[in-house]
Amino acid sequence: MGSKLTKRAEDYSKWYNELVVKADLAENSGVRGMMVIKPYGYAIWEKMQAELDRMFKETGHENAYFPLLIPKSYFSKEASHVEGFAKECAVVTHYRLKNDEDGKIVVDENAKLEEELIIRPTSETIIWDSYRRWIQSYRDLPLLINQWANVMRWEMRTRLFLRTAEFLWQEGHTAHETKAEAIEEAQKMQGVYADFSENFMAMPVIKGTKTESERFAGALDTYTIEAMMQDGKALQAGTSHFLGQNFAKAFDVKYTTREGKQDYVWATSWGVSTRLMGALVMSHSDDYGLVLPPKLAPIQVVIVPIYRNDEQLQQLNERIGELTKELRSKGISVKYDNRTTYKPGWKFAEYELKGVPLRIAMGPRDLENNTAELARRDTLEKENISQDVLVTRIETLMVEIQENLFKKALDFRDGLITEVDNFEDFKEVLNTKGGFISAHWDGTTETEEKIKSSTKATIRCMPLDAKLEEGECVFSGKKSQKRVLFAKAY
Repeated sequence: MGSKLTKRAEDYSKWYNELVVKADLAENSGVRGMMVIKPYGYAIWEKMQAELDRMFKETGHENAYFPLLIPKSYFSKEASHVEGFAKECAVVTHYRLKNDEDGKIVVDENAKLEEELIIRPTSETIIWDSYRRWIQSYRDLPLLINQWANVMRWEMRTRLFLRTAEFLWQEGHTAHETKAEAIEEAQKMQGVYADFSENFMAMPVIKGTKTESERFAGALDTYTIEAMMQDGKALQAGTSHFLGQNFAKAFDVKYTTREGKQDYVWATSWGVSTRLMGALVMSHSDDYGLVLPPKLAPIQVVIVPIYRNDEQLQQLNERIGELTKELRSKGISVKYDNRTTYKPGWKFAEYELKGVPLRIAMGPRDLENNTAELARRDTLEKENISQDVLVTRIETLMVEIQENLFKKALDFRDGLITEVDNFEDFKEVLNTKGGFISAHWDGTTETEEKIKSSTKATIRCMPLDAKLEEGECVFSGKKSQKRVLFAKAY
């Protein structure tokens, strides 16, 4: 526990990797590129899941579950979709093992599948195969389904949470009568993601659309939320796609319209993944460890007793027992750490590393004086406080810490949006300051690719609230109507 973290300023990437492991969020596994999410990390993910799940249900969606394996032939039905995922698919070819002459386990070559199966990189194809059976008429629409699942995209360069070959996520898949309804749905879900990011993760995001080359494979439009990490790199935190009628046509999903004609439905899909865990770590944490917003912290308050003997511990146990009950009745999650196997100093460092929003220390003198020491994780400030007002103070601080983390991240992000008007400044800002660069772009994939190959910066999004203004493309000098956001990204 005593080992210090690498400082962010020294090596941000190393700091991140160390923090994820030391704070007990996740670790690498025996399978290359796949992680083990440890209980503390999973507890944070469960809180994210619970909030998102509630938000999906409040917007009329229902959960279902679809198969992990997808027949290869399904992929060939939507050409641009398969092209987008072809390079990262894991394929199941056999269904049995056997012992050879030497007693070694080998694949039984007689147990070859007639048709190979793909481990889902995303589920559009298998889900649309079901939708063909589920949708007959306009009365069956809209169909609003979400699934919580694992998916696999064969990645070679992996980083815990940010990019792993297998990850956990939710994927919404919806079918609508009209184009307008489907677009409205895709935008609505982008709004849900932004709301979750800002109000639960305390992470400010910019809402926008992706350029053609950055869109989801098979989508006509991709709506995204983009966040800014402390190292000046952007992170795509969630996407929502308007799929037009592409999948409906590929899987022949027609419905009888109100006029009695046959037409193809309009589709969307949208998802966020365990990547959000990486975003959460990188948005708020510091050189001492994790900093968690109260709304997503598995433990919101930790109480550490300070004592010299069993008798003192006994007295503290009684008083803290009452306090714990009272806090829990207010919906606050509390951990009372009265383990005798670790010293208080060790515990302080441990909960600081794990990002617990509030820490209370209480000793015999506090019992006499009716006081307690309260320490905030976000500002590292301490206060001595009367036990009479402790519970109300904690309730207030939960809200205050949540708001403070958002404001701090917002100020940081806003300080990293720079408007530039020529390519020299573009490169200069990118290499010295980083962050988002707001610049004019001529709208061509060619220019976008040239900028990317010479600077590694990509267009993160075309912001929804971008104002119309005459300008010239930062690279080609051609006319442009509004600015887009460039950045180096995860």
